[in-house]
Amino acid sequence: MKIAVGLSGGVDSTLTALLLKEQGHDVIGLTMALYNNEIPNMKIAGDACYGPSEKQDIKEVQKWCQKQGIEHHVINLSEAYKKTVLKYFKETYLSGETPNPCIMCNAGMKFGLLIDEALKETDFDAFATGHYARIEKTDKGSVLARGVDPKKDQSYFLYRLTQEQLARAMFPLGEFTKAKVREMAKERGLAVADKPDSQDFYAGDYTDLLQVDDKEGNVVLTSGKIVGKHKGFWHYTIGQRKGLGIAYPEPLYVVDLDPHHNRVIVGTEAETKRTSCEIVRPVFGVLVKDKKEFDCLVKYRSAGQLVPAHVFEKEKDVWQIDFETPQKSLTPGQSAVFYEGNLVLGGGIIK
Repeated sequence: MKIAVGLSGGVDSTLTALLLKEQGHDVIGLTMALYNNEIPNMKIAGDACYGPSEKQDIKEVQKWCQKQGIEHHVINLSEAYKKTVLKYFKETYLSGETPNPCIMCNAGMKFGLLIDEALKETDFDAFATGHYARIEKTDKGSVLARGVDPKKDQSYFLYRLTQEQLARAMFPLGEFTKAKVREMAKERGLAVADKPDSQDFYAGDYTDLLQVDDKEGNVVLTSGKIVGKHKGFWHYTIGQRKGLGIAYPEPLYVVDLDPHHNRVIVGTEAETKRTSCEIVRPVFGVLVKDKKEFDCLVKYRSAGQLVPAHVFEKEKDVWQIDFETPQKSLTPGQSAVFYEGNLVLGGGIIK
């Protein structure tokens, strides 16, 4: 089988390509070029998907592919990335919500536009990545599933993939733990065996991407009482505790953001908890696509736990999640993803 592999230069994607090659597949590499050098004064620290280190990463990938005899294509998607992911990121933050660019990039760019553009240059039967997830084939179609390593499972970031995208996707590392992946990479002499994982899509300060000047505003309690000052609501996220700089009898958390009045609203831990929330822009997999309500487990932040809930359609394109127990810091803009055991049922964006 001819398989295209999304190569970033990290240990996961590199080992994915090598394992498939060892299995006798005809492997080609695809690398997205995203950085456009248009954002001034970027403060870079560490590895990330987006940033000026991309140029060197691509050179290293090209060198490795040449050594392995793997056909390699660099697909320039910088303009599309700017118009979709970066625009979404900025607009979401400045609206008082917290974006998740990796989710949008996976669905729209990596498993979407990258493949479409690559097929104009070459042909392949399937597309593989180094994500820690799995795909199960059922009589209803392909179903996304959690990877076996609970600490590295990335199904949360892939929940918006369509049935068509899942049908041609492969996740060879989904059956392994991260420790095993690094061990296999070392056994094969891969130079990137100990390369640190990318922690986020951008390693600098998020305000670099927002390109807005600081603007002083008030930090207020839920009662409206002013208890401090800040330099812009966009510097804060729901649930944040550190960095508030406010003396108060008990710990305070960010419970809401008011972009219209540039206010950061804080409260006690009890005030961060909710028993329900709504989601918009829902997507559903084949297991529940015709249902109007169902019980499931929900993950509402990438590093969060699975919690039981009841999900139902409240109105067109708006669904409500009722949790069995109160949940802390439900964050507008982030995704809530639904599971049945290890299988992904769907999800949506918290309203």
